[in-house]
Amino acid sequence: MNKFKDLYQLQKQAKQIREKLQNTHIEAEVEGVKVVVDGQQEIIHVEVSDDAMTNKKKMQDNIVKALNKAIKRSQQIGAEEMKGVMGDMGLGGIPGMQ
Repeated sequence: MNKFKDLYQLQKQAKQIREKLQNTHIEAEVEGVKVVVDGQQEIIHVEVSDDAMTNKKKMQDNIVKALNKAIKRSQQIGAEEMKGVMGDMGLGGIPGMQ
């Protein structure tokens, strides 16, 4: 019976984390290209300065770099949030979750 209560708590915490991540915005900038993603890796905004638009190939590369940078940070934030929940549930010793 206690396992069901633990599972319910875990589901509740996971839902709270998803909501928190959805409202967390991560910004990354690379040479005049600024991107914003949320904690669920959804792209919120892309901004390219006039200077960054002078070289199409470089601008494209910088968009990719900025997106990758923001998504990587978003993944780190999500992992940190889940690590806290897993530790609270006594599951911190699971391989790959540390």
